[in-house]
Amino acid sequence: MESVWPALRLSIQVACLATGIVAWVGGALGYWLARDRGPLRSLVDALVALPLVLPPTVTGFYLLVLLGQQGPLGRLLQRVWGWTPIFHWSGAVLAAVIVTLPLMTRTTRAALESVDVSYLQAARTLGQNEWEVLIRVWLPLGWRGILAGVVLSFARALGEFGATLMVAGNIPGLTQTMPMAIYEAVQVGNDAIAFALVLVLSGISLAAILLLNALEGRSLP
Repeated sequence: MESVWPALRLSIQVACLATGIVAWVGGALGYWLARDRGPLRSLVDALVALPLVLPPTVTGFYLLVLLGQQGPLGRLLQRVWGWTPIFHWSGAVLAAVIVTLPLMTRTTRAALESVDVSYLQAARTLGQNEWEVLIRVWLPLGWRGILAGVVLSFARALGEFGATLMVAGNIPGLTQTMPMAIYEAVQVGNDAIAFALVLVLSGISLAAILLLNALEGRSLP
C-alpha cells in the first residue's frame, strides 16, 4: 500500500477545492433562500438538502448516472472536452461539493436570517440597494455563521467516503483519499497505516470543531 502522504495530500487538495466552490455556490443559494419568499423556495430548499438525508452511495449513484459515459452530462463532457470526472480526482471534488452544499447553504441562510430585519429596513430606507445591504449590513453581521459553514464544509469534504468511492473510485495515488486509504488498510490488515491516517483525520476534525466553537462564541465548561 502507498504511503499515507499521497492520500493526505489528495484529501486536502479535494477538500480545499470543494470548499472553495461550495463557499460561492452555497453562499449564493443561502442568500437567495434568506431573501426569497416565492413559490420555488421550498422546492429548491428541499432539493439542496436532499444529500443530507440520502445515503452517500445513492448520491454517488446519481452522479455516476449523470456523468458516466452514457449519462447526459457525461456524453456532453466527452464530446466537448474529451474528459470525464469518473475515476478521476476531479470526481472526488464534485462528490464533495454535492454532499457539502447543503451544509454551506443552510448555515449561510441561518446566519443571514438571524440578522435583525430592522437593520435591513433602515438601510433600504436610507437608499441602499440590495447589493449595498448585503455588503454593509448582512455580511458584517452574519460573517461568523458564514465562516462556520465554510469550516464545516471543509471538515465534511475531508471525510467524504461513499459518494467519492462511487464516482472517483479507490485508485492509490490518483483518487484514493484518506477515508478510502483507511478502509483499504483495514481490509489488508495494515493497522499501522490505518492508525496513522485515523490520527491525522481525527486531529483535523477536532481542530475544525474547536474553530467552529470559537466562531460561535462558545467555550467548554
